[in-house]
Amino acid sequence: MVRRGSTIHTMPSFILASGSSRRIALLRAAGFEFQIKPAAIEESHSEFFSPVELTLFNAFQKAAAVADQHPEEFVLAADTVVRLDSEVFGKPLDLDDARRMLARLVGRSHDVITGIALVNAGRKQLISRAVRTRVKFRALSDSEIEAYLKIAEPLDKAGAYAAQNSPELIIEKATGSFSNVVGLPMEVVCPLLASLGIHPSTL
Repeated sequence: MVRRGSTIHTMPSFILASGSSRRIALLRAAGFEFQIKPAAIEESHSEFFSPVELTLFNAFQKAAAVADQHPEEFVLAADTVVRLDSEVFGKPLDLDDARRMLARLVGRSHDVITGIALVNAGRKQLISRAVRTRVKFRALSDSEIEAYLKIAEPLDKAGAYAAQNSPELIIEKATGSFSNVVGLPMEVVCPLLASLGIHPSTL
């Protein structure tokens, strides 16, 4: 809410269709007020999609699932994958899978791709974007990978790494949005929300 004189104006808000602690933290750090309602859907891993198409499809599916239950609200959802050459990494199945992913990524450059969807079911409105960041990993030894796995909590993260947790341990260089590597490209999300009249709180 914003108070001007004796009048209280309620700022438009939105729903985040995600329980991701990284996305929640990024939005809160930017000053947004929002509800959190994770989408109860299974993400697609279809090889018929390109990585960009895959993230946009999954983001839309998440946003639409929540928007159907809240047709008057704008719903924001996102999906992130890591692409190394022609190989696409989502979230690892287990620690062995996380170890395999990191072993493939070390010393090389890869793309982090996030698809964003903003849906308002009542207005039949969809806004979507895809953002790509180029990331170069440091050359890590097997023991350094094992040490990193102990602090990264990799199982819920695309590519099995967390850019917000001691990035200097694994990332040599990131070209593009760093918040995209964390989980949500705020340089794109903030203007999209502003275009809908949704701004950070200014209490």
